Amino acid sequence: MEQPKRVLVVEDDTHIADLIVLHLRDEQFEVVHSADGNQGLRLLEQGGWDALILDLMLPGVDGLEICRRARAMTRYTPIIITSARASEMHRILGLELGADDYLAKPFSMLELVARVKALLRRVDAMARNLKMDAGSLALDGLAIDPLTRDVALDGRRLDLTPREFDLLYFFARQPGKVFSRMDLLNAVWGYSHDGYEHTVNTHINRLRAKIESDPAQPTRILTVWGRGYKFAASQEPA
Repeated sequence: MEQPKRVLVVEDDTHIADLIVLHLRDEQFEVVHSADGNQGLRLLEQGGWDALILDLMLPGVDGLEICRRARAMTRYTPIIITSARASEMHRILGLELGADDYLAKPFSMLELVARVKALLRRVDAMARNLKMDAGSLALDGLAIDPLTRDVALDGRRLDLTPREFDLLYFFARQPGKVFSRMDLLNAVWGYSHDGYEHTVNTHINRLRAKIESDPAQPTRILTVWGRGYKFAASQEPA
């Protein structure tokens, strides 16, 4: 029998937390709740979580710091941030720190459950694809191993965040194909919200800083003006 998915909920609003826990348990998730950022971080560090639902404004360690710490861990834990509507810049920062999705308060509990399920399906599908396509990619001195999630450039290992790795691997598997920012949000982040395309720009700029000899004149991840981005089929000028 398949083990239930384990979800950690870090939320200091008792009413909201109780509703989240109730709805997730109704869907057969195993749920643990923490109302404090310090305790939530300790629980997260114990590992074994399939998803994290994270409020930003918390007593103790805040949600952004928990998100940052989560993305420094070896195991990738999908994160859904919940935030007050007035905190748009915090939500943007949370996405750029590696959160997979966000919901603005007040939100529908049914929508939250649907997003958790969709996120977990996407993570499971990516894991299956990696098992089926476990071969490393080698492109012009860039070596990408999807199983260990290691990337090396001319034999030198690169330190990529999980999202940077996902973005690079997505590009590298389809060299020469042009993707809009919305395409990339859908495929790599798993959501598409108008106004958040600049999150893609930020990650591409960070990735270029790590894989390009001259990030100002990229030869790997190219901008296709008016259309989006593509990974060069071979080294070619921007």
